[in-house]
Amino acid sequence: MRLVADGMTPVSRSVLVHDVTADGGYAFELAHPLFLFAGDRIMFEAAALVVVRADGQRLSYAGDWSTRC
Repeated sequence: MRLVADGMTPVSRSVLVHDVTADGGYAFELAHPLFLFAGDRIMFEAAALVVVRADGQRLSYAGDWSTRC
């Protein structure tokens, strides 16, 4: 499933995420799997993945960037 991490586009359905692959062959590997709900919005801030829930709650998740071949 393609997720848009612009902080504006909501996730269209619930999904379990282990990593997020970005353009340019990079991936953000989460420290722990994350369950996103329909309506959540995601974005990257510093070294974290930020999830904004439909009710406005902001959650930050740690992980590491890696390259994918």
